[in-house]
Amino acid sequence: EPKRPVKLGDRVTVDLPPPVPAEPAGEAIPLTVVYEDDDLIVIDKPPGLVVHHAAGNPTGTLVNALIAHCGASLSGIGGVMRPGIVHRLDKDTSGLLVVAKNDRAHHGLAAQFADHGRTGPLERGYLALAWGAPERNDGTIDLPLGRSLRNREKIEVKRREGGREAITHYHVAETYGPAGRPPLATMIECRLETGRTHQIRVHLAAIGHPVIGDGTYGAGFATKVALLPEPARTLAAAFPRQALHAYLLGFEHPVSGEEMHFESPIPADMAALVEALERL
Repeated sequence: EPKRPVKLGDRVTVDLPPPVPAEPAGEAIPLTVVYEDDDLIVIDKPPGLVVHHAAGNPTGTLVNALIAHCGASLSGIGGVMRPGIVHRLDKDTSGLLVVAKNDRAHHGLAAQFADHGRTGPLERGYLALAWGAPERNDGTIDLPLGRSLRNREKIEVKRREGGREAITHYHVAETYGPAGRPPLATMIECRLETGRTHQIRVHLAAIGHPVIGDGTYGAGFATKVALLPEPARTLAAAFPRQALHAYLLGFEHPVSGEEMHFESPIPADMAALVEALERL
């Protein structure tokens, strides 16, 4: 039967969603801790783990795991939703990330990340499995980036105006494909001179070599999968994320002044794809 109109003074029942906590809570999420002291903690983040709360990710984040692991010792400078966070990795990018455990460490680390290693000791290195191969083995991609006006979840190159400076230095570490033919895929080492959202993914796509598995910026290269023989074809077609790993992180300890240097091997999913590509 059709419902009668609601009139002033009628009693109505409204179903409300359950309340969301104002602050993130600790969750027993396993962490790979590379280094930890009283001032900071270095994590090897797995793919699929969001760093901090955002729309659509109220729980199950790295912040939830850190609160459970570190208790109340995380720096409060980033606010209750981002305690201790001085830099981020995309959800599906794996690798090394440092978190501050007190405000002094947060200030010191934040200053190094703001400098991007131009005059200070900060080092950030990434390994990307990309389609094809650049013409030069070493190069610099200097293209300003900004949020797309058509899709606010995407970043794009801003060649005229409205973009922020973005610089990526790259080195071709390995190429994969039959001898005597153009490479089908490449392992590219990237060093960041700036730290923009999705920077490596957008920059590599802009020069025609998007990251394998990147459905956002490399969707137009899906047909490249058909050029690969098995088992690389199946692995590349089913790769669940962008094949991007933050393998290198170096910085000056913000309290002791010691030079810290960490490296992380590529995770199992990328290693399996590399093994298949090496057999081409």
